[in-house]
Amino acid sequence: MTPKTMRDRSPDRILVVDDEPEILIALEDLLAEDYQVLTAGSPEEGLALLAREPEIAVIVSDQRMPGMTGDAFLARAREISAAEALLLTGYADLEAVIRAVNNGRIAGYAPKPWEPTALRSLIAGACERYRLARALETERRLLQGLLDNSADALSFKDAEGRFLRLNAVKAAALGASVAECLGRREAEFLPPAEARALAEAEAEAIAAGAPTERRDERRGDERAPRWFDVNRIPIRGQGGATEFLVTIEREVTEARLLEARLRQADKMQALGTLAGGVAHDFNNLLTAILGSLRMAVRGDLEKDRLERLIRNALAAAERGAALTQRLLSFSRNRTLSLRPTEVNRLLAGMEDLLARTLGGMVRVRRELDPALWPALVDPDELELAVLNLCVNARDAMPEGGVVCLATRNATVPDGTEAPDPAPGEYVVISVRDTGAGMPPEVLERAFEPFFTTKEVGKGTGLGLPMVYGMARQSGGTVRIASTPGQGTEVELYLPRSPEPAAVPEAPRSPARPARPARILVVDDEPAVREVTAGFLRELGHAVLEADSAAAALRMVEEGAALDLVVTDLAMPEVSGLDLALRLRALRPPLPVLLITGYLDLDRVPEGIPVLHKPFRQHELARRVAELTAAPR
Repeated sequence: MTPKTMRDRSPDRILVVDDEPEILIALEDLLAEDYQVLTAGSPEEGLALLAREPEIAVIVSDQRMPGMTGDAFLARAREISAAEALLLTGYADLEAVIRAVNNGRIAGYAPKPWEPTALRSLIAGACERYRLARALETERRLLQGLLDNSADALSFKDAEGRFLRLNAVKAAALGASVAECLGRREAEFLPPAEARALAEAEAEAIAAGAPTERRDERRGDERAPRWFDVNRIPIRGQGGATEFLVTIEREVTEARLLEARLRQADKMQALGTLAGGVAHDFNNLLTAILGSLRMAVRGDLEKDRLERLIRNALAAAERGAALTQRLLSFSRNRTLSLRPTEVNRLLAGMEDLLARTLGGMVRVRRELDPALWPALVDPDELELAVLNLCVNARDAMPEGGVVCLATRNATVPDGTEAPDPAPGEYVVISVRDTGAGMPPEVLERAFEPFFTTKEVGKGTGLGLPMVYGMARQSGGTVRIASTPGQGTEVELYLPRSPEPAAVPEAPRSPARPARPARILVVDDEPAVREVTAGFLRELGHAVLEADSAAAALRMVEEGAALDLVVTDLAMPEVSGLDLALRLRALRPPLPVLLITGYLDLDRVPEGIPVLHKPFRQHELARRVAELTAAPR
């Protein structure tokens, strides 16, 4: 006979044990329609059958049988079977029933002769209890197997946060045994800060009423961080309220560290590409600076020509300084300085720079709208964007060609389907080349950061993304069109400024201060120290110089009369910041001005003024005047 599986719920198997054949036949006839009935004529035969057939749902046994009473048989049967037990007796033998209840754990008894409907109901109830008991046993074994064998930390809590079940992994993480945790709250095993964070996370999961997932960072006694992915699953009761909370915690420290190493590798690769592209951009600027200065020192040039060359070198150097600031602030979401700008004038001012940068094989043509509106944009960022686009155009024309710079006014009307940019008035700058163009698969990725088709060291893949970012931050957008063999056109849409552009300021000639000051300049770079000291001397100040913080401290300790110390931040051995802090203790009234090329100055305390490199002479004059005029 084939044993019944747990999924095959019908018919249940019933074992009837009685020493009277007529009783066996009667019970089999009564039950055969709903159950699979097995019979045994003696307790010994019943025990042997149970040993062979474990899937018995209910045992129905007579009490008075030769050799072994029914209660004794059921007690023996309980040792080898999980079947429900019913006792039949023809006598009012209360003691036998009590023994059967205690030893055989019978589910009920029926007198002889039995009432058929009542007996069938009794057996049906016993079968249902058997099925429920088997289902619960299966659930228990599955749960216990999961708890015992899972590498994840598992726990089951009631609505008050008390452990109902947990595995050894979870208990070990709390520094306790499973038995020590049961009935207690997890917060009892945690430091106060972690306990508060746990309470918030569990409250969030219960309030959500749905599974939540989060990544937690934890620190043990060794303070090395560990990361865990934590899933919390609220279990609702019949009334709809959350009654239990299941937590699954998987440590992902190793995966997290691997991800960090991969990100670092990606960053280093991008940094290498970026360094090559930066060198490329700086070489363009240095070409303009060095070329202009070399021609300027010949000595046989007319004054106008000489001034133009010097202005060109200064403009290229300032663009290099602006490029450095952009690199330093690349990851900081820098805010643009938007102001009304006359775009045609800005493009005209780039004539010499573009000529030097693009070389003799590329001709620049201009189609500038004389009635162009003023644009609301950061002019320094716009110059870099145009320079970037022109360099891209040059690189697309290795055999030479034409770059056309054009400007026009444009209005995007309301009601335009999916407008980009939004409806409004815009100044459009177009950079068009006669180069190789781009195939569709390259054009689709043109604004993707670090995507480049150039050789390593000749492009960063950041040029067009930076241009796009500048336009979007300004309130506009960028459009690009390209056809292989027919060139590329990039259009910058910049919002129209409601105000006119400011008239350019005349070149500033530093005014002499009302009161000359004695200033100590500290810098380990002789060339930089000479420029800073030279600026100050031209302003009429008396200047002392020191090539290190140690030398500066000796001068102050020896009683040098000073009104101000101007020091570089990054110096070997003793930094400018350390020097400033020591001077505060040594001579509190003496002001110190830090000069630095870095943007991140989190370590610099409030109250210590900072001037960023590269600086102009009038900027230095203003800061010196502020510091020396302040009462001390």
